[in-house]
Amino acid sequence: MQREELYEDIDNTLSITEKHLGLSLSKFLVLLVIVLISGVYIGVLLFGENSLEVLLGLDDYQVYLQDEIVRLKSENAELQKEYFELQEISAQ
Repeated sequence: MQREELYEDIDNTLSITEKHLGLSLSKFLVLLVIVLISGVYIGVLLFGENSLEVLLGLDDYQVYLQDEIVRLKSENAELQKEYFELQEISAQ
């Protein structure tokens, strides 16, 4: 008799999501869609064509190119000096 009374007090009208999460099914589905879209968006930001990884790679490449410019300018100055010395020798 007591068990039957306990079963009568249980509300069977709640959906699974309302029982376990406290959300209605429609709210749960909307929340799930928002979480999935946010996850995909963040994934694209981190690993896509215009991602943070690409930006950092381009920054490293810019530093490399700036160092290469300094090296080539120095090499050019040495070669110009050598050229003018050879030109002076041939003019004599």
